[in-house]
Amino acid sequence: MSNAYFKVPLPVNEPVLSYAPGSPEKEALKKKLKELQLQEIEIPLIIGGKEIKTGKTSEIRTPHDHSKKLGFYHKAGAKEVAMAIEAALEARKTWAEMPWEHRASIFLKAADLLSGSWRSTLNAATMLGQSKTAFQAEIDSACELIDFWRFNSYYMTQLMSEQPYSPKGMWNREEYRPLEGFVFAVTPFNFTSIAGNLPTAPAIVGNVSLWKPASSAVYSAYFLMKLWEEAGLPAGVINFIPGSGGEVGNPVLASPDLAGIHFTGSTEVFQGMWKMIGDNINKSKYYPRIVGETGGKDFIFAHNTADVDALVVAAIRGAFEYQGQKCSAASRMYIPKSIWGDFKSKYVAEVSKIKMGDPEDFTNFMCAVIDKGAFKSIKAYIDYAKESKDAEIITGGKCDDSKGFFIEPTTIVTTDPKFKSIQEEIFGPVFTIYVYEDNKFDEALELCDTTSPYALTGAIWAKDRSALVKMSDKLKNAAGNFYINDKPTAAVVGQQPFGGGRASGTNDKAGSSMNILRWMTARAIKETFEPPKDWRYPFMSEK
Repeated sequence: MSNAYFKVPLPVNEPVLSYAPGSPEKEALKKKLKELQLQEIEIPLIIGGKEIKTGKTSEIRTPHDHSKKLGFYHKAGAKEVAMAIEAALEARKTWAEMPWEHRASIFLKAADLLSGSWRSTLNAATMLGQSKTAFQAEIDSACELIDFWRFNSYYMTQLMSEQPYSPKGMWNREEYRPLEGFVFAVTPFNFTSIAGNLPTAPAIVGNVSLWKPASSAVYSAYFLMKLWEEAGLPAGVINFIPGSGGEVGNPVLASPDLAGIHFTGSTEVFQGMWKMIGDNINKSKYYPRIVGETGGKDFIFAHNTADVDALVVAAIRGAFEYQGQKCSAASRMYIPKSIWGDFKSKYVAEVSKIKMGDPEDFTNFMCAVIDKGAFKSIKAYIDYAKESKDAEIITGGKCDDSKGFFIEPTTIVTTDPKFKSIQEEIFGPVFTIYVYEDNKFDEALELCDTTSPYALTGAIWAKDRSALVKMSDKLKNAAGNFYINDKPTAAVVGQQPFGGGRASGTNDKAGSSMNILRWMTARAIKETFEPPKDWRYPFMSEK
């Protein structure tokens, strides 16, 4: 044991590379894209550091081109889940006891590897497997994930430094232990950074994880496992078990050793998991920590003093970057009639310039949606709007899955403030606008607050400060991440901790110490220097 106080280096956000023409990062990325497509890889489960091949497999193809096969992966079932639980609990015996600075060192090394030699690999894998542009991959699979590992390591030390007051005659102290049992990390397809953060945030503080990545993002997830191996993560600390939700999730949730859930995905799935945990609570050894982020119906609300030109840019980027497949993507907008005409003409003209296609073409702003299921679901909303008398499509509306799952940036204008596409989460490039009368500003704010069950992100726009104050106050519970004169996307670790309430999740703020604290369990210790030698108290000396 080292006799020293160690300090994790003060983290700063990883710089976003530009990928400008002729830049070394662009050259490296293009080279890696070609290299990855020259090989079809077989992805096994990784349990206790060992590769497991179940024989039950699924193909991996790029969303933007069905003909491009990247490989295939093996799926886990109840047998492999049992193996993973056993491996995790065995690894916990040494991982939980490892000095914290050595655990932190592993993830700080992983951050440096990703910042350097692994950067093009993770970005290229994300571009190919999840159909992201180079810029969207860079801010996700490189920068945000590097930030998570550096900041989370720092947050751990901040929390451990918080100690109680000690009066004369005693020393009070508090230690922060990992949870007993294991943490189940369930990650989405849309952010490689989330996939990398959910199993590792608990691991940094000494927990062990079972990790089920989204089936549509197993490709980049596998490279994360290989990166952690190179960084020196011990076998069994994170166990990689891709597979169907039921075949993996049900046996995991039934385990009495389940200590926590770290989840990002749909509200329906999260609620089902919560219910199953409740149904099994009498068999559980612990009350599992349940941390989840479950999506949103994110808004932009404009006042009549809003800067129209800036509002156009915010709407386009907020709604259509990464094909609207961000939990934070702008999905609905409330705009006053007095500026609607000016906004509409400029907005439609700019949307018409958007180019979409293969992410290897760096001139594209958009690529394909993730898979056939998403394509069909999103298209159904567009078809519904086309057939409705209460809606008009002013941009996009075309869907084509002949080569890849492509959906144009689609904008619906509705006269019904409770229209289907303005209430329900779509998770695609569909943006619905409601135009309100200027003299019904208060009513429009009420609609924005109450129309959707979600409360993840939102943005308000005005030059009038009193209007901003009023909007901010009225919508204070409508979004966990709130933006003033900005788009409702692009939260940065250490700057805007991310998470929402209502049907959007538990608001445990990924990218902050609040999230790290959820994976710790404290022990308060009191040491008395001179214990009393007489059991009698002074008040007992006389009647």
